[in-house]
Amino acid sequence: MHVSRQSAAPSTAIPAEWITGDATVKAVVATQSGVQTQVDSVTFAPAARTVWHRHPLGQILFITAGTGRVQRLGGPIETVGVGDTVHIEPDEWHWHGAAPSVAMTHLALEPIPVDGSTPEAGDPVTDHEYHSGDTDQSAEPAAVFRHVVLDQILSSPRSTQRVEVRRITIAPGFAGGLHVHNGPVFGSIETGSVVYEIDGEPATVLGPGDVFYEPEGARIARFDAQDNGATFLGYFLLDTGQSPEIEFPAS
Repeated sequence: MHVSRQSAAPSTAIPAEWITGDATVKAVVATQSGVQTQVDSVTFAPAARTVWHRHPLGQILFITAGTGRVQRLGGPIETVGVGDTVHIEPDEWHWHGAAPSVAMTHLALEPIPVDGSTPEAGDPVTDHEYHSGDTDQSAEPAAVFRHVVLDQILSSPRSTQRVEVRRITIAPGFAGGLHVHNGPVFGSIETGSVVYEIDGEPATVLGPGDVFYEPEGARIARFDAQDNGATFLGYFLLDTGQSPEIEFPAS
């Protein structure tokens, strides 16, 4: 085992032929003998973006901070935020960078071809291309970006007098077990990940930034922390004089 301290890793400016604006790269897993995947942490200043380019074996981006934009050739501009993952196909022309008024950092995971081939740079992304994703191109770029992550109709109408918010941490590998809440619960994963399953529905893995809804009285079959544990915010909708309660049915 080898621990690399983040503070010890140097950051370098990305060459001008690859970028419009300012951006730096820091190696997380550097290219070396026997390593088949290169991992870098890349930080873009607001409005900075790569040129159009492609990778022989594709690339995966994982957004770790801020808000960004990505686009493949012929596709729409997509806005991405913390926790989002972008899968780029082999030899797919694309670009990625920060939002107009917000910096962005992502991890870039790139398989290394055994034949020694390298990424290919194309034309710069023009201001017109970059701002074609703006909702109002005549206006100044917004400093605040809002995204609807959940618009949920409650399973049945109810009176809500207050909302109790709890930050809950689950130990690594702990299985929550079958349980039922006495009111609707909304949640947002902050760190780690869980396997989440409503009884009778497919299980899914929730990670940072993911949200969930547990209807009042629904049987939650699984809320199991994975190896890295999990911390989440739980929002409990409560009527007058009601407190959050949880039951653990035998079956």
